[in-house]
This record gives sequence, structure tokens and C-alpha cells, in this order.
Amino acid sequence: MTTVVVEADGGSRGNPGPAGYGAVVFDVDHRTVLAERHASIGRATNNVAEYKGLIAGLAAAAELGADAVHVRMDSKLVVEQMSGRWQVKHPDMIPLAAQARELAGRFRSVDFTWIPRAENAYADRLANAAMDAAAQAPLDTVAGTEPPPAVGTSPGTEATSVPDPAVPASPGWTGAVGAPARLLLLRHGQTTLSVERRYSGRGNPELTELGRDQAVAAAQRLGARGGISAVLSSPLGRARETAAAAADALDLPVTVHDGLIETDFGDWEGLTFAEAARRDPEVHRRWLGDTSVRPPNGESFDEVAKRIAAVRDDLLTDYAGSTVLVVSHVTPIKTFLQMALDSGPALLYRLHLDLASLSIAEFYPDGGSSVRLVNDTSHL
Repeated sequence: MTTVVVEADGGSRGNPGPAGYGAVVFDVDHRTVLAERHASIGRATNNVAEYKGLIAGLAAAAELGADAVHVRMDSKLVVEQMSGRWQVKHPDMIPLAAQARELAGRFRSVDFTWIPRAENAYADRLANAAMDAAAQAPLDTVAGTEPPPAVGTSPGTEATSVPDPAVPASPGWTGAVGAPARLLLLRHGQTTLSVERRYSGRGNPELTELGRDQAVAAAQRLGARGGISAVLSSPLGRARETAAAAADALDLPVTVHDGLIETDFGDWEGLTFAEAARRDPEVHRRWLGDTSVRPPNGESFDEVAKRIAAVRDDLLTDYAGSTVLVVSHVTPIKTFLQMALDSGPALLYRLHLDLASLSIAEFYPDGGSSVRLVNDTSHL
């Protein structure tokens, strides 16, 4: 039995925009390139390009006479849909998924594995070369690097050793290199406690009618934007309901991450600012200026920061090079922004975030970070 490894990737500059795919077939030991494919596909979305890359890789494996294929991709959407765990709902994806399944059915066995983008370097570079051609623009290269050679382009061509791993992206203003995890940070919609300006931490008030409208408006914006690989949510109902609206628009499931939960305000839960100040005047006064101070039976902002740092590390590992929607609450979102800006604790007290507002923070594999958007409510 001949077993091969197919790695595929696709992308779009603008989503939708100039798009292309890349696919490479390795021997079972992942040491020798047997074939590669890459092509521009005009104007398309990321997900269309990802499927095109998979189809090209499976077709190349069939041409090589393989009867077992291990597919590795950094598109969680394609991997989960091809594995049968996620439904294919988007009309653009349905015929592509059917074509990929028809090709997969020609092999004795096919399995699909999600890998981080950093492990999909060869196909990623091919896809980027195709996108550059689609945009009729020169390749963006780092000094001293070149796009991969066109090796093994058809059965019978001479195989070559696997080239050096991923070429990092060109550094931007911050000097950070590599492909960042881009976090679209969406605050949940309105609840009754937010209307009354009460501390709302681990309580679980539902969205108001306006809150549901806010969630739908945000979902429409995000659905039109596209290019989002996953939807993550706090476990609390107001965040999950907001996330569900966006997930429906994006044809993605909601993944709950417990670390995205709001601050535990302890005995102040449900109280107004004035009520908490009257109840515990000294603690409340110190809490307003010292991130190590806990509300009675609650959680300090320092403890929140430690928790969010662990979430950030999880996301950077699981979604490097991807755009992820994170639906959460005021303090976790402020903390992500504080970390991305490498700023002091004053940001937590001075930054205002509206209900259903969108912010964007990027975290790079080399430790760099940047903030692209803060408290945008243009969709409301």
C-alpha cells in the first residue's frame, strides 16, 4: 500500500480578494516532495481557496497512484467538515466539499489532521506565491529568502529534499515577525445589569431585546468580513448568546473557553458603583487604584491578567496565523488590549468599552504584539 502525506493551504488578500492555493505531496516519512500544485483562482474567499488547495492535493496524490492519504491542513473549518464533525452550510462550500469527498473516496483510506500554520510552511509559501500572482504584485520576501522552487510538479519529475521551514512574514512597524494570531475581541450585548450600571461578573443575566439586536448587528458585520477561523466564547450566557449569532453568520461552531469568563466581583455582584462604595468604602477605594486588591470574596485584576495570559498563550498555540473571534467581557478584553500594548494598569481604569463593541489585538509567535482597533461600534 502506497501512503502519502498531503499538505494544503489557501488564502485571499482581502477575503474576498486575490486568492490562490498551494498543495504539496510528501512521502510517508515526510522527507521527500513527490508533487506540488499551486494556482491563482481570481477573486475568492479564504475558505474557497483552502478547499481548492485540498482538492488539488488529493488530485495530485491520485495521480501518483497513492491508496492511503494523510491530509494535514491549518484550516480547522476544512478539517472538521471533511472529518464529518461540522456541517457544510455555506453555499460556496457545498460543491467544493462534495468534490473533495469524491476525490477522497478514490483512496482506500484518508484521514484529516489540523496542524498549526507554522507546520504548514511549504503549502503556505506556495499559496502566497499564487496570491501574489493573482494580485499581479511582486512577492513580499524577507532579505535573503526566495519562494520555494517548483519541484516535483508532476509524477515522474525528480524528487527533492524538503526545503527550509517557514519563511517569516516581513516585519511591520513594531518589528514583530511571523504570522500573528489575530483576535477580534467582541464584548457581549446589553443585559439588565448593564442597563442599571451594576457590577456584572459571574452572574448570568440574559441579553435584553436590544442586546440581542446588538449581537445580530455584530454578527452581520463579522459575517460580511469573513476570514474567521474559529469563534470562542466565555462560558457565561450573555457572551455565548452573542457568540452564537456570529457563529451562525460565519457557519462555525462556538467553542467555550472558561478562561474568558468575566472578573469575579464577589460580594459586589449586582451592586451599583455607589452601593459597593458604601458597603466596603476602604476596600472599594483601594480597588480603584490597585490591581492586586480583591473585592470581598472576589477576584483581583492581577488574577484576571494571569488567567488571560494563559488564554492568550493557548490561542497563540492553537490559532497562530489565524483570525479568531473572541466573545467576552469588559475586563478580559481590556486585559488583552493591555497586554498587546504592553501598557500599565492605568489602561484598565481609563479605557471605555461599549456593549457589543469590537477591538482587534494581534499576538506574534516571537512575542511581538499590536492593536489595530479599539471600541468600534460602527455596526450598531
